[in-house]
Amino acid sequence: MHHPSKMWAKTITGNFANVIHGLNANHLTDQVIQRSKRMILDTLGVGLLGTSTEVCHKVTQYSKIYSSDISSTIWGHLDFRLPPLYAAFVNGVAVHSMDFDDTWHPATHPSGAVLPAVIALSEAFPQKKKTSGLDLLLAFNVGIEVQGRLLRFSSEARNIPKRFHPPTVVGTMGSAAACAKLLALDQLKCKNALAIAASYAGAPLANAATQTKPLHVGNAAKHGLEAACLASQGLQGNKQILDMESGIGAFYTDYNPQALPTLQSYPWLLDQQDVAIKRFPAHLGTHWVADAASSVRRKLVESSDNFLPLDKIEKVILKVPEVKYVNRPSPTSEHEARHSFQFVACSALLDGSMSVQSFTSENIQRPALRELLCKTQLEHPPDNTPSFESLYCEVSVTLRDGNLISDRCNTFYGHWRKPLKKEDLEKKFQSNASSVLPAEATEGILETVYNLEKVEDCSVLSTFLSGQSARALSEKLRFL
Repeated sequence: MHHPSKMWAKTITGNFANVIHGLNANHLTDQVIQRSKRMILDTLGVGLLGTSTEVCHKVTQYSKIYSSDISSTIWGHLDFRLPPLYAAFVNGVAVHSMDFDDTWHPATHPSGAVLPAVIALSEAFPQKKKTSGLDLLLAFNVGIEVQGRLLRFSSEARNIPKRFHPPTVVGTMGSAAACAKLLALDQLKCKNALAIAASYAGAPLANAATQTKPLHVGNAAKHGLEAACLASQGLQGNKQILDMESGIGAFYTDYNPQALPTLQSYPWLLDQQDVAIKRFPAHLGTHWVADAASSVRRKLVESSDNFLPLDKIEKVILKVPEVKYVNRPSPTSEHEARHSFQFVACSALLDGSMSVQSFTSENIQRPALRELLCKTQLEHPPDNTPSFESLYCEVSVTLRDGNLISDRCNTFYGHWRKPLKKEDLEKKFQSNASSVLPAEATEGILETVYNLEKVEDCSVLSTFLSGQSARALSEKLRFL
């Protein structure tokens, strides 16, 4: 039993350090294990697909200048490995390279900042110190939990962000906490890991819809890992980093830190609040638009042999919340298209649904799409607040004959109120992973993640992630 007096540290930072240090596998609930395994599976698939993007290719080439004896897997590559820091960076960039990774409430992308860091770090331990699947799950969940708690210290964090991109702030801290947990750091070193990570935190939202935004998640993973490693060497920082307005409070105008619950039967935020898992690779706000626009299309084509009567459309109105960086009337790149209410609405009207293929340059440049974009306008009803908990989208198409066809989406499929069914999550994973890995490796990851709490040595996951097939592995894959 923990001494209660020891638990109630005098500072919020000390309190966080105690909780990070004190949480153990017995604290994990079944629901947290199930939800986090879904997140891990989804993140791995998204990251594997992301390895084929131009931005990931660029950072991979850049990172090859750092070679060392200790190395970790680069997802989707059998041909080379990188030191843990750069593996966390490249794999983190891959996860966010298409904006296909999970989204939480209050708003952030939680998994991409943590999973690449803990996987890379687990590979760097000496052979005699194996990391079990349960060790990995616990560290991952500590990293998710810390992000959720920090986000709740500000009420403005509930809304879609305006200044800082959240993964660069809370993701960096979550990665540090997760890595501190995996390294089994003591309370003092956990405090220092958080303090060091805070000095790596924060990147401006202006780089959304560019090739730089994916670096935010790669950097969060890498910097958190680096902070934990420096703390484990005894490097010191401000012991009240979470208590002060000039600490993590610097990123918020309404920062109000609170102590965490006691460890006795610890209430995980992931138990209370699930994540949204995306069906297509674009900003989460566009997912309401896609579902509403697809419904409108179904109504429009009923009367015209499954063909959209483009020439009969006078205008398209989208009622969405005001989110400046997702208001892009004529996107030219895939990254801009992924952050455009207008593009997603017009694509869904033309095609009936959204997919990975929707964002190819051929599709972005289509004359029919350009024509439809010119007819599209946004409206911002005052009741449509920019929060992933409460926003909605209404799509109205006015025809030349005066007819009005509209539909509204309050909750899209994949949102935490309407989670993906297991088979749809699996389909997404298999489709993403099989674009990069052989079938045996894809199946191996699925099997390993589903049984993660029973896996004795989680390095089997990295073996599959590199693309090695199961036959080379049969003796390695032992469940407890």
